[in-house]
Amino acid sequence: MDASTELGDFLKSRRAAVRPEDVGITTAPARRRVAGLRREELALLAGVSITHYTRLEQGRAAGVSDSVLDAIARVLRLTEDETAHLKDLARPARRRPAAPRAEHATPSARRLLAAMTDVPALLLDRRGDVLAWNRLGHALLAPHLPWQAPDTPADRPNLVRMLFLDEHYRALYTDWKEEAHLAVASLRLTAGRHPDDRALAELIGRLSIQSDEFTALWARHPVRTCTSGSKSLRHPAVGTMELGFENLCLPGTTGQRLIAYTAEPGTPSDAALRLLAATTAPTTASTEPELPALNTQ
Repeated sequence: MDASTELGDFLKSRRAAVRPEDVGITTAPARRRVAGLRREELALLAGVSITHYTRLEQGRAAGVSDSVLDAIARVLRLTEDETAHLKDLARPARRRPAAPRAEHATPSARRLLAAMTDVPALLLDRRGDVLAWNRLGHALLAPHLPWQAPDTPADRPNLVRMLFLDEHYRALYTDWKEEAHLAVASLRLTAGRHPDDRALAELIGRLSIQSDEFTALWARHPVRTCTSGSKSLRHPAVGTMELGFENLCLPGTTGQRLIAYTAEPGTPSDAALRLLAATTAPTTASTEPELPALNTQ
């Protein structure tokens, strides 16, 4: 991705989303040829010269100060995540893109996952690649994939890619559109922070080629971090579940995080999760988890 192009496209998308009347500008609609604010209007409201702002939209952000970016963010009504993204794009890291290097789960992280017998959990890198999962995490999100799938870097699952290209995985989400929007918004934020990540750029390029849905969402420049919340899943074996989730960043790693799912105690979702846990417990007869049949009566 070209950081200068990304900066200009992001600013244009946010400028187009602000209605003039929302910032106190009264004008005849018939006289406006652009959606949202004009460049000169934004520059005036932010207290910067039109020349300075135009240079930003052209991707020439060298030397831009935090005060200028904060003023523009205020006028554009950017969220905290969007403001951080704007600053990442305006001052990208000047590192030379490195060749993609496969990441791995540490032995201690694997032991932690294995110890979480009643909680579905996965270890992810910053791109959404699954580095490891426990049995319940595998049974919850990807029972159609081999248990050993994360162990092969070239073929390991990626949650964003699966959301758009894996029919089994995307069918899990009762509100797929919302989940897709969150996934792309989080990926945008990560891409802005790591413009030198070649593997991340390759993932985005592949999705742009293979999924029109991803391309359309990516073009809207959504930006949002999602560290916790809830998900509604329609599991093929135990039915619908409402689960909370938490992302826990591991210290001393390159953006690896552990994501764990829980259900409210005493709810049908809790019962469904317990049933899934009971049927995926390892046995001496088999190393593969077995899933219960969904009762449709």
